[in-house]
Amino acid sequence: MNRFDGATALVTGASRGLGFAIAGELARRGARLLICARDPAALDQAAWKLHDQGAEVYAIPCDVTDENAAERLIAEAQTHYGRLDVLVNNAGVIQVGPLASMQEADFRTAMETMFFAPLRLVLAAAPIMRAGGGGTIVNISSLGGRIAAPHLLPYDCAKFALAGLSTGLRAELAADHISVTTVVPGLMRTGSHLGAQFRGNTPREYAWFAAAAGLPLLSIDAERAARAVVRAAERRRPEIILGAAAHVAVRMQGLAPATTTRLLTLAARVLRTAAQTGQQDGFGVDREAGAGSASHTDVGSHAAKLLDSRVVGAVTALNDRAARRLNQVRHGAAS
Repeated sequence: MNRFDGATALVTGASRGLGFAIAGELARRGARLLICARDPAALDQAAWKLHDQGAEVYAIPCDVTDENAAERLIAEAQTHYGRLDVLVNNAGVIQVGPLASMQEADFRTAMETMFFAPLRLVLAAAPIMRAGGGGTIVNISSLGGRIAAPHLLPYDCAKFALAGLSTGLRAELAADHISVTTVVPGLMRTGSHLGAQFRGNTPREYAWFAAAAGLPLLSIDAERAARAVVRAAERRRPEIILGAAAHVAVRMQGLAPATTTRLLTLAARVLRTAAQTGQQDGFGVDREAGAGSASHTDVGSHAAKLLDSRVVGAVTALNDRAARRLNQVRHGAAS
């Protein structure tokens, strides 16, 4: 049975990447969408794409870190659709770089975006779902919320907190017929290398992150991930781990935590050595870095040129294509 046919679903961070893919999958199952994101232009483009695919969609530009955002979004869902059945906490921020390049503000930004914002949304949505007889909450955590990868510490900390919250909510809300699913994705080809913020030796930080996220054997296709997420939520599963590599990593962490820690330490040393071999020339990639015309062919080429590496450009090719499919590249913007 399709539990989401006719349901109202709120998806945060839905203008790009995995959030955009999840919104599309929910719409294909008959859900009416309320989507939000910080960038009005990207959100508008996403809404039009979803509408063209046959979705009933209502878009609200919104920064989920605003303390009033949760109440506003839940109120909009009730006003526009009269109910709220599904909440997907997907909005996130990725800061890539060594601890020495991070500040306390980076950790606070990560926690506000990926822990406190979902918490406020759950607190606002739960009474509405309870009154409606139940609902579904999906929290997008990460493999980084189970195993703290080096050079991603603010992200890791926030995702650890979200995973703990999500597991606790599953138990707390079960009596109200509200199902909570924790999603633990490994690396995904979502084009997230264009939305990340890089610190330290930014070309080299970009290179390892974009390459790792695009490797076929290590990463999972975003559309495939979205289908798995929605299917798990529909079946009220408590947790889903996405990607074979993520399954192996989680199993290894459980069986051999000391060995996992040694491997992470080795990875941190490799990343540090690689970063020290180049000049910190100030190159950075952010959410506007991929903006360009529809004929833009290699959004990772700038980093590849700076590093004089054809390998970087080749390895990121799959991720670059994913970026175009998942609205990470804004068509029609000045290149």
